[in-house]
Amino acid sequence: MDNYTSDSSDNESSNRIIDLAYLLRNPESVDRSLGEYFEDDSKRYQEVEKIILHHNELNVLPKNLFRFTNIKVLDLSNNGLTELPDLFRYCQLTNLVLKNNRLTNGSLPKEFTECPSLRELNFGGNHMTQFPEQIFSFANLRFLYLGGNGMRNISKDIWRLKQLQVFSLGGNDITEVPVSVGTLKYLQALVLCDNQIEVLPANIANLHNLRSLLLHKNRLRTLPPEIIALRNLNELSLRDNPLVVRFVSDITYQPTSLLELSARSLKLHNIKVEPGTIPKTLAFYLDTAHRCVNPHCKGVYFDNRVEHIKFVDFCGKYRIPLLQYLCSSKCASTPSEEIVRPHRTYLMKKVLLG
Repeated sequence: MDNYTSDSSDNESSNRIIDLAYLLRNPESVDRSLGEYFEDDSKRYQEVEKIILHHNELNVLPKNLFRFTNIKVLDLSNNGLTELPDLFRYCQLTNLVLKNNRLTNGSLPKEFTECPSLRELNFGGNHMTQFPEQIFSFANLRFLYLGGNGMRNISKDIWRLKQLQVFSLGGNDITEVPVSVGTLKYLQALVLCDNQIEVLPANIANLHNLRSLLLHKNRLRTLPPEIIALRNLNELSLRDNPLVVRFVSDITYQPTSLLELSARSLKLHNIKVEPGTIPKTLAFYLDTAHRCVNPHCKGVYFDNRVEHIKFVDFCGKYRIPLLQYLCSSKCASTPSEEIVRPHRTYLMKKVLLG
């Protein structure tokens, strides 16, 4: 018999596990081994809670696999699976590992049977270029691994997985992070490394339980200033981004319109405009003024602003570039510590820049 057995005791824990890993066996061979659990009246198949089948040559699932109705953990990684049926019709899994197979966008059923018990799902290292919307059937998912797929997007409906603690998407072709990621309040680890991301949403600061944020090997030129609100963050990886490889110091500034120059003068000199003396559109325009972040400047800006990078000390050793908006290029000469001085009662333990 090929299934795992203990040396002598045949204890209860061994009866719960079938381990056929690293055998490089085809579906028919694995199916015969699984079928042995149904050959007598002992019903020992009912005791099986974990089946390990990784590193075989399974291009389809063995038929006898669907007869194990009590399994909780199923590892099918490192096979050649091209199609995944709805396993959840037959059992209530807690962990399903399918990494390093050949699953594509069309490999999954149109929808899965809802499975409240599922906590971990691993689709890493497959060929899914689109985000698998079917996983929203698993409302209580805690750990989701989708790295190494060439995936181009993150579904905006990711907010539906409200219990996520680990969300891994490294090694894809993602260019944009939807703001809905910022609603995953239980998230502790967010892995976005090795993608094509240029900007992070500001509401990432809402992830108050986030401990690890991996952003290396992207196209980030700056980080949202709100990131300093992540007080539980103790690991931030930024290497191989433009903001580290080549610090951005260019000032982009276009000639200011006469409308904005006039509006700035009114605000700077506190000139009051009586209702009815100017068109309503101009009155509304005056209300859209933004204060320059330079504390030594009393100026404002409307449509035309200076985008400038300043470096903020995060932990006494590393200086991270944050984007700020100024009313004039002259304000850029003010030391960053005077412009951006966040109130910090904590320190990041690990900031990886190289």
